[in-house]
Amino acid sequence: MTAVRTDTDTDTEKQTGTEKRTGAESDRDSDRDAELKALAERAGRELEDASALEILQWAVQTFGKQFCVTSSMEDAVVAHLASRANPGVDVVFLDTGYHFPETIGTRDAVEAVMDVNVITLTPRQTVAEQDAEYGPKLHDRDPDLCCALRKVAPLEQGLTKYRAWATGLRRDESPTRANTPVVGWDEKRRKVKVSPIARWTQDDVDAYVSEHGVLTNPLLMDGYPSVGCAPCTRRVLEGEDARAGRWAGRNKTECGLHG
Repeated sequence: MTAVRTDTDTDTEKQTGTEKRTGAESDRDSDRDAELKALAERAGRELEDASALEILQWAVQTFGKQFCVTSSMEDAVVAHLASRANPGVDVVFLDTGYHFPETIGTRDAVEAVMDVNVITLTPRQTVAEQDAEYGPKLHDRDPDLCCALRKVAPLEQGLTKYRAWATGLRRDESPTRANTPVVGWDEKRRKVKVSPIARWTQDDVDAYVSEHGVLTNPLLMDGYPSVGCAPCTRRVLEGEDARAGRWAGRNKTECGLHG
C-alpha cells in the first residue's frame, strides 16, 4: 500500500520564471480540457446502456495509467470490477483520520486479497493539528470546512497525476445523484469522471457481491447502509433514506467530493 500525505499549501514566491505557467501553456491546457470534456460527454451518451465492466474497460483503454478508482471502502464493488478490467489498477482511499475501524479494516482486506494497488491519501494536518488550529470537533461546528480540509483538498491533490477517475455513485442513492452520467466531465477538477454502476440498484450491488464474493464493510450489516466518517455517521432508522445517517439533523447531504 502506498501512503501519501498531501500538502495543499502553495508558496508562489518560490516559483521561478520557468516554473510559472505561460499563456501558451494555458491555451494548450484549455484545448486539452475542451477535448476531454467532449470525449466524456460523447462517451456518456454512447456507454449509457453498456455494462459496468465495459465502461471500465473503455476507461482503461482510453486513459491507461492515468486512470484510477476512488473508494470509500463501504464496499469493494467498483474496485473489484476495475481489477477485472485492469489488474493492479490504482485504488485511491481517503484516510480522513475519522474513519470507523471497520472501514480501515476493509481497506486492509482489499489490499490483501484483490489485484489492486491501494493508495491511501491523508490530509495535510493530523486530527490533533487541525484541532490545535481550528478547535476541537470542527466536524460538529463546521462540517463543510472539515470535509473540505480532510476530504476535498487531499483528493484534489491526489488526483493530479490522473486524467480520469472512477467512483461508485449510483442514481438511486439520493436525489442529488439521480442524474449521474456513467461518464461525465468533472468541471471542478478538469477530469473525466466515470461512474460505472450509476444505473445499478442496491439489488444489483447485492447480487454482484454475492456472485463474486466481494468484500464489504461490516457496518453495512449493522444498520449503516451508507458509511462515512464516524463522528458524522449514525445508524439509519427503519423507513429512512439510505443516506439519512450522514450528517443527520443538518442541511448537508454531500461531503463536497461529488459536487
